[in-house]
Amino acid sequence: MSQNVPASTNNNEPRRNRLLLALGGVVGTAAVVTAAYWYLYGSHFVSTDNAYAAVEIAQVTPSVGGTISEVRVTDTQSVRKGDVLVVIDPTDAKLALAQAEADLGSAIRRVRGYVANDSGLAAQIAARAADERRAAAQLASAEADFERAKIDLQRREALSTSGSVSGDELTRAQNAFAAAEANLTVAQAATAQAKANRDAAIGSKDANAALIANSTEETNPEVALARARRDQAAVDLERTIIRAPLDGVVAKRQVQLGQRVQAGTPLLAVVPVHEMHVDANFKEVQLENVRAGQPVTLTADIYGSSVTYKGTVEGFSGGSGAAFAAIPAQNATGNWIKVVQRVPVRIKLDAEQLAANPLRVGLSMTARIDTRGNS
Repeated sequence: MSQNVPASTNNNEPRRNRLLLALGGVVGTAAVVTAAYWYLYGSHFVSTDNAYAAVEIAQVTPSVGGTISEVRVTDTQSVRKGDVLVVIDPTDAKLALAQAEADLGSAIRRVRGYVANDSGLAAQIAARAADERRAAAQLASAEADFERAKIDLQRREALSTSGSVSGDELTRAQNAFAAAEANLTVAQAATAQAKANRDAAIGSKDANAALIANSTEETNPEVALARARRDQAAVDLERTIIRAPLDGVVAKRQVQLGQRVQAGTPLLAVVPVHEMHVDANFKEVQLENVRAGQPVTLTADIYGSSVTYKGTVEGFSGGSGAAFAAIPAQNATGNWIKVVQRVPVRIKLDAEQLAANPLRVGLSMTARIDTRGNS
């Protein structure tokens, strides 16, 4: 018994086969196009949405302590480099400067006195030398008198045994010898004193000369020290006015009027928004072909896809984010599981685009690096 197959079924078979072949061709073509696109274009790009705007924030701290007398800025306020931010009461600094200037004046007068004393001490040495010569002459006279009295006494003692010299004459000779001996002792002492006075005068001149040797009034160590202290006091007075270190926006203001602060106390921060960059955290497997200088395309969540930034890879962090974490991962355990690490990549932004579309620290970004550039 034969089975009859509808003619329509036989006619649809070739059509279905043609459709399947066409579909297979489309899928194959799409696969080839996709593979070609990936090989020729898509494989040259790496991207991440784990990226954030960042900048080097300037912390403002006082160099001198004191009481805050003025606070001229608030959070979110834009400032220019050199603008006054905070003023510390300058009373103590002004008094310190006045004292330092007085000490400098005293030092200059002392050095001038040293110079004037040098001539006076030289004159004293000459006078002491004259005293020494006079004492030497007196000593010579006293020695001559002593020798004469000694000889006279010896002669009279020799004659007294024969009765040629009376007892009174012998007594007078003995008294004259004693007086000559005493005068000799006094002359010797005077000579020693005159020499000591001359040596003392020379020592005083040498000591005074050491204070002014190889220096002028301007370069004398005492004057230089006093001037340095005066200059330091002037700097401390100037530092009571705290100025913005760069252009930016005030943030994290902690200082209050009347607050007593010490040197180094954090007062506020200035964020240089015009110097913003992006820290993009790429997976380690994405960085094989990434090099410094390659172009980057970025978007910010705050503006969406309507604003595109152009940037450049500046460099790579010295380690992964996990390596620099507050509590680094402990991998030396029995239940260790490998985790793909991320490495921060610093991206420099175009200054003009950044000025037209400002960013703030911490804003979320998406970064796409073209690894064909500078590779």
